[in-house]
Amino acid sequence: MLIQHLPLFLPLTSSFLTTTTMFFSQPFSSSPTFPLRFRCTTFKLNKPFTVVASDRFPPFLPNEIHTVKDPFARKFAMRIQRLPVPVSFAENSIMSSCVKPLVQSKEPPIVLLHGFDSSCLEWRYGYPLLEEAGFETWAIDILGWGFCDLANLPPCDVVSKRNHFYQVDKLILIDASVYSKGTGNLATLPRSVAYAGVSLLKSLPLRLYANYLTFTNMSLRTILDGTNVGRLHCLLPWWDDATVDFMTSGGYNVSSLIRKVKQKTLIIWGENDRIINNKLAVQLHCELPDAILRQIPDCGHIPHLERPDSTIKLIVEFIQTENKKLSQCVSQVRQVSS
Repeated sequence: MLIQHLPLFLPLTSSFLTTTTMFFSQPFSSSPTFPLRFRCTTFKLNKPFTVVASDRFPPFLPNEIHTVKDPFARKFAMRIQRLPVPVSFAENSIMSSCVKPLVQSKEPPIVLLHGFDSSCLEWRYGYPLLEEAGFETWAIDILGWGFCDLANLPPCDVVSKRNHFYQVDKLILIDASVYSKGTGNLATLPRSVAYAGVSLLKSLPLRLYANYLTFTNMSLRTILDGTNVGRLHCLLPWWDDATVDFMTSGGYNVSSLIRKVKQKTLIIWGENDRIINNKLAVQLHCELPDAILRQIPDCGHIPHLERPDSTIKLIVEFIQTENKKLSQCVSQVRQVSS
């Protein structure tokens, strides 16, 4: 199942995934009051793994992680690891950052994917709730963002990001920006100008303003700490190059693919979204062949951050309902064939 805020859409290809349930989020990684919302994706590794518990931050995180006050972010950051992922567009595997589950399940796992220019830290509040609910859960960083090791500067354009994933069984979209026209004229900018633009993108004032638009009724202290969490990945030395690569590739432009999505889809939207008007949620619901829409009252652009209980409840109900339907179909087939 794919739960998506980013408009990656199909085909999603990756050596990480065999069957997938993905959740994507908002265009800026931000942090409101505790706890945060979440997104998910089912995901399997081809080999067994060992989870290493730690009470220290991994050495590849920027030193600024030590200034973060949010206890959820600090605890979640300690669990971030890098795994080698073979990709078709690079000679060597990419050490891809993620948070691995503490336990494995016989059921398909849930994989959480962040939104535009964000990281797996976006799931610091929702991830524990999913674990407590008994789901095997992964939080994966999308190529070019998050904390993947990109020292060799692999391509981070739209095609490469898609090649980082595999296939989708079901789909959940959370305030998804599927009607954007990519990066538009920004794709034609001289690279020197593009680098100046991405420097502005990671600036503290712009990130603070993004938080202001994304959330409501938050103290300045909470907004500032959340902004520091949300821009942490921007401090890695290759972030500028990866972001310029994405921007000059044209960005995501997937509106023409919406009607081609055949997977059962749940659309979750914050009624007070000031980033993407919820009228687009209704339009998306009408255009997707097999979708249901659920809007969360008194909630902005990131439901899994502002209203995690409501968001997770909707997602769990969706997964359980679809799994029940599948079990019933299997039982009927067995009865007919017996």
